[in-house]
Amino acid sequence: GQLVESGGGLVQPGGSLRLSCAASGFTFSSYDMSWYRQAPGKERELVAAITSAGGSTNYAASVKGRFTISRDNAKNMVYLQMNSLKPEDTAVYYCNAAVRRIIYYWGQGTQVTVSS
Repeated sequence: GQLVESGGGLVQPGGSLRLSCAASGFTFSSYDMSWYRQAPGKERELVAAITSAGGSTNYAASVKGRFTISRDNAKNMVYLQMNSLKPEDTAVYYCNAAVRRIIYYWGQGTQVTVSS
């Protein structure tokens, strides 16, 4: 299986970005999906997660109310809509696919930089 992220870039504080993660090579609709991020010198942290059917989501406290995770099982895609971005959101963002909390696939990551 493979995950490929896209949509990262440079954005000003207060701006928005939409990250996409394309899945292939596995039964996407059977996997819970998550977005993680890793800033320089920091550990990788969970940003948002969504269950396999999309019925439940959860968010890190630092992004709640600003970020929205969604998925389209017909297209094998998961998204992260990021609004009101802050400099502290700067990181490499990764998607992953898991079953019963065991992560089976990671993407290569996409850089998000929030700076004026």
